[in-house]
Amino acid sequence: MPSAALDKSSIAAMLNTNPPLIEGYKDLVAQLQPNGFDLTLAEVAAFSEPGILGETNAQRFLAEATPLSFATDGTIRLAAGPYRVTFNEKVNLPLDIMTLCQSRSSLLRSGVAIHGAVGDAGYRGHYQALMVVYHQGGFTVARNARVLQLVFFRLEQPATEGYQGRFLGESLL
Repeated sequence: MPSAALDKSSIAAMLNTNPPLIEGYKDLVAQLQPNGFDLTLAEVAAFSEPGILGETNAQRFLAEATPLSFATDGTIRLAAGPYRVTFNEKVNLPLDIMTLCQSRSSLLRSGVAIHGAVGDAGYRGHYQALMVVYHQGGFTVARNARVLQLVFFRLEQPATEGYQGRFLGESLL
């Protein structure tokens, strides 16, 4: 099967598989896009301690982060700087699908970007990413706002072994 980015109808069909490609979405009509699926903001955390990346996994320590509280109106005001963000949706990637993450253009036009990693075939869990507020005046974002678009790619051949890393199956919410 040729490798290609998945379109809206292909993604929609995979939402009805077992397990579904994506679980826990807030509004299917709003989140399902022509060329991807928007993830919504569940949590924002401020980095409190630095991380370490050594030569081996035993020498890897993730930066500590402290979750921030949303205001009573469901928004959070962020100063310029980096934040760890967690998304509401759980992703279940089959062995023939991988993802790339892209900031929604509304964020970029506001001086904010989300930097995400590759979603390897076989990954299951809640994505986390790095949100950087570059605008010196800060940024306000609402809980459950659509902030990141996942783009799904079908592999030319299914992976013989799916993702087996530290974050497999993580349930962060």
